[in-house]
Amino acid sequence: MKKRIRSCIRLRRHSRGIALPIVLLMSSMLLVTVAAWLEAALVSARTATNLGERVQAFHSADSAVIRCASIALDSLPELKSRTDPLAAEPNKWRLKTSFEGASAVAVMPFASWPYAIRPPQCLIEAWPARDNDQAGAFLITARGFGRMADNESWLQQEIEMGECGVVRHWRRIVAKPFQGSSP
Repeated sequence: MKKRIRSCIRLRRHSRGIALPIVLLMSSMLLVTVAAWLEAALVSARTATNLGERVQAFHSADSAVIRCASIALDSLPELKSRTDPLAAEPNKWRLKTSFEGASAVAVMPFASWPYAIRPPQCLIEAWPARDNDQAGAFLITARGFGRMADNESWLQQEIEMGECGVVRHWRRIVAKPFQGSSP
């Protein structure tokens, strides 16, 4: 019996300092797990905010396209049927000077836009038929904004007047057509 007690005492002496490293190891594992969860939550929050900004800019540009399309159609004295093919696509929408600066020809169809850094803009360009100067179509380019300056959405709509009436073609411009400060 005494031998057993002595061997238990020896085992206790050898295992006395093992609890602290185990507790420290478990604590560090929990700390790493919590840090990873926090980082994942931050990334998720940033993603949700960016998505909200993109949706805000998209709806701003979409509303501008709808408003400017009605302005373009209301400005026509009468709808003329287009039989000739269209000429080359208008390209003023690719120029920075069409949207910014003193010579900007883009209009703001709304005085303000909620939760955006600035109201949306749109540019209405006549798209003539290839053989004559009559307006065969309109190309409407809209630019919408989010809360931050780098959140922009670009949308376009082509409105053709044909034998079947008015036909609308919609497209989204993925990247800003101009970069930097050069026009």
